[in-house]
Amino acid sequence: MEKSLMGDARNRTAVQEFILEGFPAVQHLGKVLFLVHLLMYLASITGNILIITITRADHHLQTPMYFFLSSFSLSECCFITTVIPKLLAIFLLGRQKISFVACMTQAFVFLSLGATVFFLMAVLSLDRYMAICKPLYYPTIMNPRMCSLLVTACLVLGFSLTVVPVTKLSQLSFCGFYLLFCGPNVLSHFFCDFIALIHLSCSDTRSVEMYFFFVTSFVILLSLIVTIIAYSNIVVTILRLPSAKERQKAFSTCSSHLIVLSLMYGSCVFIYLKPKQVNRLDSNREAALVNMVVTPLLNPVIYTLRNKQVHQALRDTLSRVRLQK
Repeated sequence: MEKSLMGDARNRTAVQEFILEGFPAVQHLGKVLFLVHLLMYLASITGNILIITITRADHHLQTPMYFFLSSFSLSECCFITTVIPKLLAIFLLGRQKISFVACMTQAFVFLSLGATVFFLMAVLSLDRYMAICKPLYYPTIMNPRMCSLLVTACLVLGFSLTVVPVTKLSQLSFCGFYLLFCGPNVLSHFFCDFIALIHLSCSDTRSVEMYFFFVTSFVILLSLIVTIIAYSNIVVTILRLPSAKERQKAFSTCSSHLIVLSLMYGSCVFIYLKPKQVNRLDSNREAALVNMVVTPLLNPVIYTLRNKQVHQALRDTLSRVRLQK
């Protein structure tokens, strides 16, 4: 018994840094993966910045919907930038080490921005509800001050909800007897994911897991409930419109939002709203990569390809650029 306690004490060495395992099965393709992910990252950033620029430059797009959309695009840019640059460094340079402080900071910012994005999507649903179901009250309620307050509330709520779980996570012990073959600081992920860190800990993580599950459930389910209620009313209102042309026009303003919602909820429910399972870490890692790289790339494509107003704003901007030359 005494030897066991001594062994535990030796193994409970404070971890100063973590090693991000990345994708060991394809590590030999580092340069190829670096190029692919770099191009996708740049395309995603470019697409989202394009949306922000267009909505700011064209007065036709200076409406509540596009204000929320540009806020969403900015959050997406920040969200993927917390993770992808480090992933690129792993692929190209093999720099897998990350300090304990940097790891916890990355986990906090990643979760906070993720929650903020979900709240913004719920706000976009409310905006569409007001525009379609309450058109007479829409300009009065969705004034610039209210729009700014809603975006600020999303940001504050997103960051405040993740303070406690990340603080509790940082207080856990990470020790060798839990993962004898991997070591106490080898993280089976390409970034400091909350679930991967919990699996690495040798402390009693039940309270941390419960709190994290509560927070993620609250964020995802709250935004989902708001969206379902909003779109249920929208569908009823659209079906009551007298002409097919009006119904098509009303639905076209919502279709892009619904596609993006499906992509976001699908990947996040798969990753976070399930019990702790070690054998699911690899599938989590792949799903997280899709959520981090593919979805943010598709979002600006979906919003621009399916939106005639954005098309017209792009043409007007390009015309002004040509005239200036």
